[in-house]
Amino acid sequence: MGQLINLRAYARPTHAATVVFVDLQQEHVASPRALVGGLERALANCRAVLRHARHAGLPVAFARLMPGAPPVATQASFTRWIDGFTPTRADMIFDRDKPSCYASAEFREVINQVGCRFVLAGFSGEAGCLATAIDAFHRGHHVTFLADASASHARGDLDAARAHRAVTDLIALYGSVQTTADWLAESARATSMTARR
Repeated sequence: MGQLINLRAYARPTHAATVVFVDLQQEHVASPRALVGGLERALANCRAVLRHARHAGLPVAFARLMPGAPPVATQASFTRWIDGFTPTRADMIFDRDKPSCYASAEFREVINQVGCRFVLAGFSGEAGCLATAIDAFHRGHHVTFLADASASHARGDLDAARAHRAVTDLIALYGSVQTTADWLAESARATSMTARR
């Protein structure tokens, strides 16, 4: 990874959930692997979650899939962040070579340090998000998946929308599923109560 992470900076007594964005990379908005169902809605909701997290001072992490060493041209065009989602110096970045965010040792360590709970959004639902939710469950961690801040690729006979509904149902077996609006409202209330203490 090449950078040091100050775990104490993210470990808060209130254990505010870390917001984890999965694979917000050009690969998912550019051909040939562009998501075709729910992409714009998912990106708009991810932007709302990111704005809220930064305003509320919640820890923000970006996980990206970096399998092998693709040719430089491919790497440059597909692994870049989607516009508006470039991490700041205050954000955490976790690179991994498998779908689950837990494939990153640094991710595992940080989630353990910040209370074993996090909010998950991003791409793609049927790969990175589902794999991460299952891994979280097996570790006794709690994930809240923001279903409308994610999208999935079509699978077999399922178009993208139906595939994403099926993925959301599966993730609900391993964690919580919420809409972005519901999570934002709950998080705003929690942030307000913490500020009054």
